[in-house]
Amino acid sequence: MIKIILTIIFLLINSMSFSSTLYDFSFISIDGKKLELKSFKNKVLLVVNTASMCGFTKQYEGLEKVYQNYKDKGLVVIGMPSNSFKQEYNDENKVKDFCETKFNITFPMTKIVNVLGEEKHNFYKWMERQHGVKPKWNFYKFIFNKNGDFVDSFSSMTRPNSDRILKILNAEFDS
Repeated sequence: MIKIILTIIFLLINSMSFSSTLYDFSFISIDGKKLELKSFKNKVLLVVNTASMCGFTKQYEGLEKVYQNYKDKGLVVIGMPSNSFKQEYNDENKVKDFCETKFNITFPMTKIVNVLGEEKHNFYKWMERQHGVKPKWNFYKFIFNKNGDFVDSFSSMTRPNSDRILKILNAEFDS
């Protein structure tokens, strides 16, 4: 009987963690400061796992361009460097320097996070559990609306300034 009660309690506690919202997650910025997603309420978020030594690294240019074009409307791009695919530096300072000097990145970046495996950040666990999506490679993109609701995901093959992504962003800002 005790086993059954403990199992029920365990399941209830686990199911409560499934009901997290986007705004429950926080990261450490690449500058070492707390980066809470709740600080971006009423903003559209484009979250991207990035890497400095990937064939898709040039997408930083498109991400920055989209950010510059839409930030005054309420877009926040968040870059999340990851070495889960073995294509990122192991040092946040190198990542920051690379992004700023090669691509003039001004959007928020997190410290290096895992996006796969047992060590993946809780945000990515939540994305897989709640929305059935996970990065299959670097530069996988997630869009969230102003209410923090998941809108869509895009593979590495989809450029940040593609018609598909811009159509969603424009619809979010026209609503």
